[in-house]
Amino acid sequence: MTDVRDWLMGLQDRICSAIEQADGGARFVEDAWTREKSGVLLGGGGRTRILRDGTVFEQAGIGFSDVSGNQLPPSATAARPELAGAQWRACGVSLVFHPKNPYLPTTHANVRHFRAEKDGETVAWWFGGGFDLTPFYPFDEDVLHWHTVARDLCAPFGDTRYAAHKQWCDTYFLLKHRNETRGVGGLFFDDLQTDFGQDFAYMQAVGNGFLDAYLPIVARRKDHPYGDRERQFQLYRRGRYVEFNLVFDRGTHFGLQSGGRTESILMSMPPLARWEYGFTPEAGSAEAKLNDYLQPRDWLA
Repeated sequence: MTDVRDWLMGLQDRICSAIEQADGGARFVEDAWTREKSGVLLGGGGRTRILRDGTVFEQAGIGFSDVSGNQLPPSATAARPELAGAQWRACGVSLVFHPKNPYLPTTHANVRHFRAEKDGETVAWWFGGGFDLTPFYPFDEDVLHWHTVARDLCAPFGDTRYAAHKQWCDTYFLLKHRNETRGVGGLFFDDLQTDFGQDFAYMQAVGNGFLDAYLPIVARRKDHPYGDRERQFQLYRRGRYVEFNLVFDRGTHFGLQSGGRTESILMSMPPLARWEYGFTPEAGSAEAKLNDYLQPRDWLA
């Protein structure tokens, strides 16, 4: 896993540099951490980096982790019984950026690799990842660009790759209790284990493609004028982000159930959010327009 680990650490560095340049007012602060051998954890560590109160980003978090253990939680072994009692190792990069400007979308990306062994033999390995976009005041231009980048990076890996992983993203990032998607989607994949070289290359394409997809949107929206109405709606919709991450996100659940580092796992939470009972946007308003974007559709049709 050395090559994968080294590439992931480099990806974290590249994204941090690009986001600091785009923000122009703040820098990431690194919190390097390690896990001692204890309980179900064999060890490992990571680098959690947080940028706060910047010119563009209210909070941007990006973490690298490389952790291992000798026991997986029941939620993982129920679907994969061959993993029971296996020693495992997982490394990945995960990010969530919460901009100040309500017209600039929140975004998430993640790329990861998992391997499990028993008696010195590999019993499972796979790659996973993706990226998705959560606008509060959506622009068709931004959504089209986002999905065009996703489609184009998928193209070298087969004609069906974009459609399949776009649909997987729509299905995964669904708030079932509200029957709405978390945003306008993107790509999501897991358990990719067909050909190590090709699968690693695809994970790299997704990781590298994130900045191509997001930075042009940052440039277009970071200085868009807004007032308290838009700010309050942004905070209200951030509440939906919290709901998904705590109720449905498998990465959050796995991290907490496997004894992971809580502070790093929950770096995805927005610095501020609000809930309002029974809120309904005014008919015909810009806030009501968001509802039209929270159901799966073919954005490139």
